Amino acid sequence: METLTGGTALALAGVVLGTLGTLVGQHLATRVENRRHQWERAATERAERKTAIMDFLGSAQRIELVLDSRHLGLSDACGTDEEALHDLWLATKAVELVCADGTARAAQEYAEALHARVRGGAASPAVPAKRERRAAFMEAARGELSGRRKRAVTG
Repeated sequence: METLTGGTALALAGVVLGTLGTLVGQHLATRVENRRHQWERAATERAERKTAIMDFLGSAQRIELVLDSRHLGLSDACGTDEEALHDLWLATKAVELVCADGTARAAQEYAEALHARVRGGAASPAVPAKRERRAAFMEAARGELSGRRKRAVTG
């Protein structure tokens, strides 16, 4: 009888060890899957931010072309100023949607400086220098894409 009890105990210990091994294996597999999912989500979000930043830069470049053409006395080479401004503000809103607050603020300030210049405010001392605003946006965008994002703390 004692052998039967020892055999039962060994069988029970085998079942317990097998169950523990299965649970540990499932836990590790779930952790790996969660990390992979987080990495994929972060990569997707970064791609969205990069697209928004590149669209904004394309619109800003179009405004810069309008301003350069005016400065050189050339005809408007890229369509109407109003269309270019519309595209710029639309691209600014996209940056606001997907980027951190600092990047969105820098895009807004750069767009305001370009808008003021297109509207003829280049001579006014109240109009911020577009180069300074562009540099601030580029620095914020570099931080955004390198992972040094800064979110506003609410509460």
